[in-house]
Amino acid sequence: MTDGKTAVQQRKKPRHWALEGTLSLVSALLFVLAIRSTFIEPFKIPSGSMIPTLYVGDQIFVNKASYGLRVPFTDWIGEKPRYFFHFDPPKRGDIIVFKYPVDPDFYYIKRIVGTPGDTVEVRNKEVFINGQALERKPVEQDKVDAIFTDLENNPRYPKDQMTVMYEKFREDKTGIIMEDKRAYSFAANQAPTKIPENKYFVMGDNRDDSQDSRFWGFVDFDQIKGRAVVIWLSIWLDFDQSTMTFRPERIGTILK
Repeated sequence: MTDGKTAVQQRKKPRHWALEGTLSLVSALLFVLAIRSTFIEPFKIPSGSMIPTLYVGDQIFVNKASYGLRVPFTDWIGEKPRYFFHFDPPKRGDIIVFKYPVDPDFYYIKRIVGTPGDTVEVRNKEVFINGQALERKPVEQDKVDAIFTDLENNPRYPKDQMTVMYEKFREDKTGIIMEDKRAYSFAANQAPTKIPENKYFVMGDNRDDSQDSRFWGFVDFDQIKGRAVVIWLSIWLDFDQSTMTFRPERIGTILK
């Protein structure tokens, strides 16, 4: 026979299990969000400004601990993140995701071309850092062919009108950029500009189809979300044409 006290305990057990389950779920959710806020976060590429390095529909992981260990959630609930400590600062050639300086509700992805203290100049689309032109050389034809095979359904980038080149940003960092022979704008030339402390000059690898520091200025360090490191999925849904492009060969691509 069950006494009154035991019966009350038995009636409370389901509530106890429900509470434990809820707390476990909340704890797990907070842990995942803390990891996302501090270490790694996924982003989707919405535009072609980083072609041929990144395509529309590429989904990437961004290392948010590249430049320092952040206090969890501070970059979500405040104007700028707080750090437990900093690592090496961003370097020329790094591909970064950052809050768009003109409207922080949007995220942009570009490549760092100039770091604090550098003097950046653009002459006829060629980039000079501290008076020295960034070294360029042609990309191998097979790589060019592969790039335009991926772009064959995009009429904005006809192969015979585009120039694809390697550009060396530092001794251990070389990227691939693309220029449009048809395009010429005021951004093709820019007077020498010294980059202030804590600021960065960024450009898209698709030089003639990128809104970047040539148009709206510098990126502040506190606006940087992290460094793009790898493509984990590449799929593009074109709702206008009712088509889907899946690029399995891009999965696992390490970003350079």
